Amino acid sequence: MVSNRWLSVVSAGVLALGLAACGSDDDNNPDDGANGDGGSLSGSVLIDGSSTVAPLSEAAAELFMGENGGVQVDVATSGTGGGFEKFCNGETDISDASRPIGDDEIAICEANSVAYEQLTVANDALSVVVHPDNPVDCLTVEQLTAMWGPDSTLASWSDVPDLEADFGEPLELYGPGPDSGTFDYFTEAVNGEEGAIRTDYNNIGENDESGIVGVEGSPGGLFFVGYTYFAENQDRVKALQIDGGGGCVAPTEETAQDGSYAPLSRGLFIYVSSSALSKPEALAFVQFYIENNDAISGAVGAIAMTQEQKDEATTQVDTLVG
Repeated sequence: MVSNRWLSVVSAGVLALGLAACGSDDDNNPDDGANGDGGSLSGSVLIDGSSTVAPLSEAAAELFMGENGGVQVDVATSGTGGGFEKFCNGETDISDASRPIGDDEIAICEANSVAYEQLTVANDALSVVVHPDNPVDCLTVEQLTAMWGPDSTLASWSDVPDLEADFGEPLELYGPGPDSGTFDYFTEAVNGEEGAIRTDYNNIGENDESGIVGVEGSPGGLFFVGYTYFAENQDRVKALQIDGGGGCVAPTEETAQDGSYAPLSRGLFIYVSSSALSKPEALAFVQFYIENNDAISGAVGAIAMTQEQKDEATTQVDTLVG
């Protein structure tokens, strides 16, 4: 089911952004059932996967169901890896993903005759957050590696090499588990190998709120999480700038879209099965997701697609519609 935590945000987004008119252009909506009459579409759409992409899909689902009362869109979060497992077994229509599908997952999809399309639905600035009172403002990738590497034994901020501030608090690390696409992306970007990480950190699974709570309550806490969760909680935690070799850069909409927040900017995706695309309600939902991307992203504080990404996704969807 769609999480209640986004209902008030999405409702406010509808009022502020005037989404009632989003489906009024027949040229952009070949299926009349998606144009707000709510009368001709029915059925269900099952989505599972990334906790980072889930807020977007939840917002899209709530707005779409508001215009199409006969369709039920359910969004679950078992992580990118867990989502792909269900998707490639034919259990879901759409898989939320914060990384591209892996070779092993592709093989399972192929073995089960699950064909699919990858669509970009947003951008992300994977944010490294700390307690607001932490005097550190920027970390290099090398310093992150020293903290998070599989052989790391760092126990205090004072152990971090070349730290910019005098800070002696115990280092308390929080991060998602191995089913998370954020885990996969961060470990590869920072430690050079997907899945390579020290094992003595606080594994919060897919519960990003637990990481925020942990850092909020620990002066020496540090957590890596998708930008949406930082943006939602920036009154509780502070995001660090990251130096990927070209100087310190903050996670923002602009730096994620232009790629200057390196190496922690990335695309966010949905994977749609070909069998789902044969269902009018699922195809209409995908069209709605892309056509209303700015409003959906804005409703949950996510980073919208660039115009180039929108054009590419629109072309993909138009091709699927035929």
